[in-house]
Amino acid sequence: MRAEAGRVPGPVPGEGLPRGILRSETLIVLALSLGASAASSLISFTGALTKPGGLGEQAANLNSSYAPGRPWLDLAWQLFGIATALVPVVLVAHLLLREGACGLRAIGFDRTRKWPDLRRGALLAAGIGSTGLAFYLLVRAMGANLTVVPESLPDVWWKYPVLVLSAVQNSVVEEVIVVGYLLRRLDQLGWSPLGALAASSVLRGSYHLYQGVGGFVGNMVMGVVFVLLYRRWGRVGPLVAAHAFLDIVAFVGYGLLAGRVGWLPTA
Repeated sequence: MRAEAGRVPGPVPGEGLPRGILRSETLIVLALSLGASAASSLISFTGALTKPGGLGEQAANLNSSYAPGRPWLDLAWQLFGIATALVPVVLVAHLLLREGACGLRAIGFDRTRKWPDLRRGALLAAGIGSTGLAFYLLVRAMGANLTVVPESLPDVWWKYPVLVLSAVQNSVVEEVIVVGYLLRRLDQLGWSPLGALAASSVLRGSYHLYQGVGGFVGNMVMGVVFVLLYRRWGRVGPLVAAHAFLDIVAFVGYGLLAGRVGWLPTA
């Protein structure tokens, strides 16, 4: 169903829970998830800026080993990290049910339009992925970004399945919380569509700041595109699919190509 007048489908502001509760609930959800990641990213970026040498001489590691030399323990930690990172999504589903909505279906994260969501996600990922890679290579060459290392896992049998699971986890957490849930709550709190777009996009850029200026700007632009498409489609399903495709290609592609092609920066 298409959202009308730039609003995400949902309760009319003033109905259901008081605004004070919705406001504090939103802050708590963000503090337990991507808001905390944004604060951590800012601290990390500050450390990178104040470290001797330029940003381009430093690396940002996304998927690394928790227990080097102990593959089974490492696998247990990897799966534990992926599972616990999804807890805020479960919390969001509970909160949406509490307000009388039908859980995550209220923000378009369900299987009712599985194939259309996947098709839209694949097309969106193809467009963003090519421009995003070119932008990353440019800003890194300019010294405005760290070298992003998508994976540095040991070469064991579970490496690529874990990378795929990590990509899916990232996409679900980010799109459900920073797009579907946050926009719904900001609409209910009376924010303008433009203000909500700015909040969602800046938040997305902020928790990627650990990658450098390019990571912040590139993801903020991606956030604008995703918010506009969510307003049009009224579903986070295609955005989750697009984000998952992007991260799977980045994680698995890096694992297969790093050190084998000259154009891909490595740490």
